[in-house]
Amino acid sequence: MQFDVMPPSIASLLHQPELRLLLAGLDVLTNRSLPESFILSGRAQITFGAPTLSPSAETLFTLRQALELGWLSQVAEPAIAGLAAARCAALAVALETDAGTGISLPAWVAPMAGQAAPDLTLARLIWARLAPHQPGAAEAILSPEAHGKLIETWPLIGPTEWLMEQGGDARLATDPVSGLNGYGCSHRPRPWAVTFASSTASSSSARGYLGAEEARRRMIAASFDASRHEAVSDEAARVRQALVTHFMLPHDTAVILAASGTDSELIALALAQAAEDRPITNILLAPEETGSGVPLAARGRHFAVDTARGALVPKGETIAGFRDDTLLHPVGVRAPDGSVRPAAAVDADCVAAVTAAISAGRRPVLHVLDVSKTGLRAPSRGCVAELQARFGAQMDVIVDACQTRLNPGTVRDYLSQGWIVLITGSKFFTGPPFSGAVLAPRTVTARLQHGALPQGLSLYSGRPEWPSGHAGVEAMLPDGNHGLCMRWQAALAEMQAFAEVPAERRRAVLHRFVGHVDQCIAERPQLLAVNRSAAGENADDWDATETIRCFAMIDAQGAFLDLPTARNVYVWLNADLHAALDAVVPPDVRDILRRKCHIGQPVAVSIGGRPAAVLRVSAGARLVSGEPAMAHLHPDLRLERELSDVSLLFAKLTLILDHIDRLTEADPRPTYS
Repeated sequence: MQFDVMPPSIASLLHQPELRLLLAGLDVLTNRSLPESFILSGRAQITFGAPTLSPSAETLFTLRQALELGWLSQVAEPAIAGLAAARCAALAVALETDAGTGISLPAWVAPMAGQAAPDLTLARLIWARLAPHQPGAAEAILSPEAHGKLIETWPLIGPTEWLMEQGGDARLATDPVSGLNGYGCSHRPRPWAVTFASSTASSSSARGYLGAEEARRRMIAASFDASRHEAVSDEAARVRQALVTHFMLPHDTAVILAASGTDSELIALALAQAAEDRPITNILLAPEETGSGVPLAARGRHFAVDTARGALVPKGETIAGFRDDTLLHPVGVRAPDGSVRPAAAVDADCVAAVTAAISAGRRPVLHVLDVSKTGLRAPSRGCVAELQARFGAQMDVIVDACQTRLNPGTVRDYLSQGWIVLITGSKFFTGPPFSGAVLAPRTVTARLQHGALPQGLSLYSGRPEWPSGHAGVEAMLPDGNHGLCMRWQAALAEMQAFAEVPAERRRAVLHRFVGHVDQCIAERPQLLAVNRSAAGENADDWDATETIRCFAMIDAQGAFLDLPTARNVYVWLNADLHAALDAVVPPDVRDILRRKCHIGQPVAVSIGGRPAAVLRVSAGARLVSGEPAMAHLHPDLRLERELSDVSLLFAKLTLILDHIDRLTEADPRPTYS
């Protein structure tokens, strides 16, 4: 059945892109004489009956349950498939915040959304309610063996958007009011939003969602056949191999998955610590322009109150097994007045820090920043090469490339010099937040043959996230991070699409975007461009183009907006403003107020010695490969649509700045839809 001829009760729910994606491949029929809400017949035929064809509070639950059962019935015995489908539907509906859907769940559904599977007696009672949906399985029972398999697989059973929240921290959780996570985005596709937020985090596209959905189905099916631990371990290995393939890495490169860029910093420190028994001086470039927890992680300390594996930890205390004498040596890339320091001055500070650490009998770990939150790079490659030539194996180099605004050749070049590289799939490549990785050359991972990793690292990382064959990894816990695997598969779908675009086209699109953003900033006297740099000239150098465009905002008195006010502006851009501003703006711009615009979070800076905050409009890989919702457009028309969205974004920003007092009083909040 085509979307446009669905019964109204179902069609009204199909504004949710994830439901349209899950319908693909199913044969959907209707039968008003059918007393059941739906039945599954054949391998993928769903017939909706009278209860579903008349809209009710349970329609969304029923629809999701049917779509999940359509594929689960092909990989599991009937009772397990029916119970798993009900759990997926219960968890999906629990994430829904649209009061207009009239969502309500019957009491028997509640146990299916629980952290632990219901016991055998209760599970059998629930299965008795579900069995009529599968007429061919009416006589099937839930055996103790099948129930045991359900218990083991339970943590993996859930909708894609819920599973992608797992294995991170509180910032990944969906807010029950807004339907968005702590980054202002969603694991569900949100194609109606204008999104240029890749310097912080992006909502999933249909492409990314399907990449994660395929991973979910693989892991659940493999868990039913073998075990959950094996399923997650196999998926983690699949992700690591895909990263090797994308970046065309040497076969002996170790790829270690990490829940975030900050977790990557902790893993990199563990690898550096394994080199020799000397205290470490960690030389961190522009700590104020990296992740907020990085300065703690760089000293081997707990950087939050909980970890990606769900452990509660004392923030700021040394993690077991990490040296408590590790020192942090920050090197600023900005002067006190906020201006970017000369490269020679930054280089000189790095040389002095490394030399001092060596003289003190310490092991220096020098960070190379590529790139910061506001697009800065430091120190110079020549400086690092000179230090490496002088001190060789007495030091380590860690490249913070967590924005991953670099091409595979650059990554390979870093690794060929023996440097550790930190990447994510969640910034430039627009995958879900909390998908990080450490790339380490053989010269570094060989250290793991001679010593164990810090004991406390197991609170952050599991054995499946690491390549096998290293003695230091064997002591880690065997359960892997399935949410991390799914987030990476969403990112990898975007990475593959980007890689398929010819180099010249990638460069042309990014340069066109940068020029248009710069023009929009220059046209508005309330805005001041920061860190503006020219685009590169060669077809292969797109990663030399500064794709993060930063700007400060100026009030009517000529003062820069401070960080709290900039945060409000950032939030209001992502909200529907019509209720607050319709009465005070011309009719021809009222449509702009309703558009949700998601950009990079504000960053505190100093400009000319005055405190300020910059907002960031960034190009992501999806700009080049194409937002799937615009797939019907010619690439040139699609780019024009994206550029018109940039113009709309800045038009909405202008309206916000013109009416900031009224918005401060109303304080509208973002929502998913």
